[in-house]
Amino acid sequence: MAEPKWLQNMNSDEYLKEDFDAKGKSKYTIEGIDTNDPDWLDKAAKKVHAAEGDDYVKLDSGLLTVNQLNWMFRNTLGEMTFVDDNNQFLWYNRPVDPNYKMKAKRTPDQVGDTMKAVHPDIREVIPTAKKVVHALREKQDGHDDVYMPVPNGNLKKLILHYYKRVEDDNGNYAGIYEWVQDLYPLVKYFCETTGQKLVVDDDAATGATYRRNSDPDAVSGASKKKAPEEKKEEKPDTSTGASEH
Repeated sequence: MAEPKWLQNMNSDEYLKEDFDAKGKSKYTIEGIDTNDPDWLDKAAKKVHAAEGDDYVKLDSGLLTVNQLNWMFRNTLGEMTFVDDNNQFLWYNRPVDPNYKMKAKRTPDQVGDTMKAVHPDIREVIPTAKKVVHALREKQDGHDDVYMPVPNGNLKKLILHYYKRVEDDNGNYAGIYEWVQDLYPLVKYFCETTGQKLVVDDDAATGATYRRNSDPDAVSGASKKKAPEEKKEEKPDTSTGASEH
């Protein structure tokens, strides 16, 4: 993913200290259950007598049942996850369609897992994840969110990972909310309804991957600038026997 410059310049000695084994304890940590137990959700819910089904939940600006909350989140645009301040993965909005291929795949048995268990230990996946978590935990350079597009060289596939620092009522760090979405359908609809186009800026300092492999499509609104065609100069007919007017 493409990191913003301020994130790239962070001190690795600091952010690599993030405890992705979730050995600490959050205010809401449910103890006595193995964090990586595939049945963590059911066991933890039973232990704290969690509301479920048609039980009502009073929110700060509404009153909904657990079922209503689940239905709403399942039908919300994009993939959402929540990780608490102890680096424990606690929730994601499970898709309605069981065959839907998630862009940032999560499964029910992962709920309760540590961040280390959720992320594959390949390439720079875990160090990058630690960098994002630490940056938002510390509110690095005043930032409380991180935008990270996924360069893939296709203007018809604009995947964005958005990470938002979550705070409690006193402004203390409470975790991270992540939203993942392919923005192209939104951009396409916007362009079609407003008569605009998505074009490649050859003078831009960033976005080289998209510029190199752009897929122009003027009808749908994704279009690359084209040089005007040269008009062929018509030459007079000098052949003999030309008819007179």
